[in-house]
Amino acid sequence: MNWDFLIKDKESLFVTTDSRQVIAGCVFVALKGEHFDGNAFVEQAIEQGAAYVIKGENALAELQDLARAWRRELGLPIIAITGTNGKTTTKELTAAVLSTMYKLHYTQGNYNNSLGVPLTLLQITRAHELAIVEMGASHPGDIKELVEVAEPNYGLITNVGRAHLQGFGSFEGVQRTKAELYDYLLAHPETTKGIFINEDNEYLQKMLQTAGQEHNINITSSIGYTTLPMLTKTHLVGDYNAENISAALCVAEHFGIKRKVAVEAIRAYRPTNNRSQAMTTDKNELVIDAYNANPTSMTASIQSFCNELSTFDSRLSTTQKSSVFILGEMRELGEYSHTEHQNIVNMLLERKVKQVYLVGEEYRSTTAPYPIFHDVNELIDYLKQHPLELCRVLIKGSRGNQLEKILPVL
Repeated sequence: MNWDFLIKDKESLFVTTDSRQVIAGCVFVALKGEHFDGNAFVEQAIEQGAAYVIKGENALAELQDLARAWRRELGLPIIAITGTNGKTTTKELTAAVLSTMYKLHYTQGNYNNSLGVPLTLLQITRAHELAIVEMGASHPGDIKELVEVAEPNYGLITNVGRAHLQGFGSFEGVQRTKAELYDYLLAHPETTKGIFINEDNEYLQKMLQTAGQEHNINITSSIGYTTLPMLTKTHLVGDYNAENISAALCVAEHFGIKRKVAVEAIRAYRPTNNRSQAMTTDKNELVIDAYNANPTSMTASIQSFCNELSTFDSRLSTTQKSSVFILGEMRELGEYSHTEHQNIVNMLLERKVKQVYLVGEEYRSTTAPYPIFHDVNELIDYLKQHPLELCRVLIKGSRGNQLEKILPVL
């Protein structure tokens, strides 16, 4: 569809899928879901002054088409970031450093799917000089769909791991899907400006080489970096964040930002949304990483927590503190679920971890000698009766576990 009537000579667009946010001159997208139907609010949106309404069975596809047209109209460079773990943190750190020099727009929250990506693109204005678009995936073809909407000029895959195995089918499926970003960039050499790649990651190196062979292209656009030692004096906890910081520093250097400026921006960044956060309460020290959990990130968090004696200035000496692990079950693992949960239990046993609280029925079939709680509410009741004090506590799980609910009792 030719969208010139909506986008030509416009400084910005206001597009919403929420009828409560409709204002005069906006575009209202009437999406239909399992528990809602935006088509019921079309007349109301028109009465409130919507300039155009996208509706019907193909509303999402039309929204994506409009986003692609707007992206082409603006023509600014776009960096796409995906990966199994760390993509949001890498996006936030990269945004922090690039914002020191450029008028930047970047994905807010978890707007990284088939709906979130087009909405992110439509929030870009002519005043912006650069954009970062985060892309998530849980099924084969997801990244392909998103890159064909965003048409990025740069790409960065943070890593690949064992996540969403129920949707991907296998770890190989994860690799093939994430590599769809490489596929797009290599298939469009006329617009591709660079592929940022961690040269320490053998999986990513092989994925890029395979993509190059499939497209019969001699790869010249890769911008390599290695994982530097964990940067000191940041607000991030977990040495696994060294990869994310290294990626952000690489992007910063490519875009002409001095290392000192980039480092200061990273040190000033404070994580949110329960990702790699440190918190000190009246009773305990907490490491909160309760936004996402899969076998790869769970393993990394446990290893990091065990290896670090302290992640921030403490009023407690090391000898005074007991280490406590509160771990939620991992979702969307399909036939691999039992094995992966048992692997986590085995890891804890090998490290002779004593104080562990497991949340979720997936742990019931494991050999865990630790208490298992049906859900977070049951754990909260237990902790009210058995409070933790003078402890270092790792809280690791997915959003579905809602482990952030336990913070008031810690």
